[in-house]
Amino acid sequence: MFLTKKHISRRTLLRGAGTALALPLLDSMIPAGTALAQTAASPKPRFVGCFVCHGMAPGYWVPEKEGPLDATLPVNWKPLEPFVKQTVIMSGLHSRSAEPPPGATGADHWVAAAFMCAVKPKKTAGADIECGTTIDQLIAQKIGGDNLLPSMQFAVEDPGSSSSNCGEGYSCAYTNSISWSSPTQPLPMELNPQVVFERMFGDGSTPEQRAKRRKRDGSILDSLTGSLSRLRNEAGASDRVKLDDYTENVREIERRLQIAMKASTVAPEDMAVPVGVPQTFDEHIKLQFDLLALAFQADISRVGTLLFARDLTGRTYPASEAPTASFHGTSHHGEDPRRIAELSKINQYHVKMLAHLIDKMAKTQDGDGTVLDHSLVLYGSNMGNSNQHQHYDVPHVLVGGLNGKLKGGRHLAYPSKTFPTGNLLLSILDMYDIHQDSIGDSTGRLTGLS
Repeated sequence: MFLTKKHISRRTLLRGAGTALALPLLDSMIPAGTALAQTAASPKPRFVGCFVCHGMAPGYWVPEKEGPLDATLPVNWKPLEPFVKQTVIMSGLHSRSAEPPPGATGADHWVAAAFMCAVKPKKTAGADIECGTTIDQLIAQKIGGDNLLPSMQFAVEDPGSSSSNCGEGYSCAYTNSISWSSPTQPLPMELNPQVVFERMFGDGSTPEQRAKRRKRDGSILDSLTGSLSRLRNEAGASDRVKLDDYTENVREIERRLQIAMKASTVAPEDMAVPVGVPQTFDEHIKLQFDLLALAFQADISRVGTLLFARDLTGRTYPASEAPTASFHGTSHHGEDPRRIAELSKINQYHVKMLAHLIDKMAKTQDGDGTVLDHSLVLYGSNMGNSNQHQHYDVPHVLVGGLNGKLKGGRHLAYPSKTFPTGNLLLSILDMYDIHQDSIGDSTGRLTGLS
């Protein structure tokens, strides 16, 4: 038998004027007659970490029983029902790292940085900040070294817009970033999708050259027409479909970015919207998640984090079922059933945005499965009942398969105030073959997860 299948490198880039286009995984990147695990199609793990402040509405998110999840999920998690078989809901965890240190005051609203390191931030408003290296960065060190972008950090809320100033002696660094490359080095969370796009597809051109290209209302694909045509002509039928889908995704994101840029030039004077940032939360977060999904598809990056909102945000979500309710104001519901129900609607809307990313990942083929099959998505908060500023019984969910390392369709209920969130982080690191004795406030592995 003769094997004539052509093989191109997984790292192939198509280059044009100021453009470098990474490609999705194609069949022609898999050498004929080679075992999948020994090729570029060997499933690559990915990780996503998403933090949302202010907890969740009591009574709306904990499943009624422990064990297998029903097809119908609690109200707040309903957007994840299509992915219930790859979903693990955890209740009862204790976010001790979000509680004030002994002898200190404040801290409840200034410690988003602790979410993925389980370390109490040092109380300081000066330059001597200190928290902990977050798990996304530990994972990026393990699996992201070969990628154009070892990790990507996203935000959807301007630190200077619709949020309080930092206070109570805590640096804004603890509020503005959930991703820390070392205990003293927070990474900036990128607000502007245009900047993200340029990092993904720019190829050494200057900011001035890229600006001129954008003003032409053209596509980065315009300078690659010849290369794409040649590749498409040489590709098999399935690869042609993948290339067409991928380039269409690129063009669609470009179209949305152009709209965002033009809309931003007529933004209200009292609303700080940087150029390239959509004015609505709904379009903004979907665009950020679409960019992350595209980065995973093209193996530009394997690690991403997103900060849904900064603590004390007064933001409203017009696309939700509680369009005028302030997030922070509603989180102090005073145990009023009507206000708790409003908070639940905001919670469910946030999960709906998460489900947008999950759906993209589930529909993207990746080797022997989908991107979701090979990924782990962590979503959670550091508060339980925010009305009382409780940091126990906090909501967390994991979605994905991580190459068979996570069994979904389960509710893991832990005794209240017993297991710190550091145990969950330590267990997640194990899934990426990063084995440590501890992280942050961990007391061991989280039982029952694997």
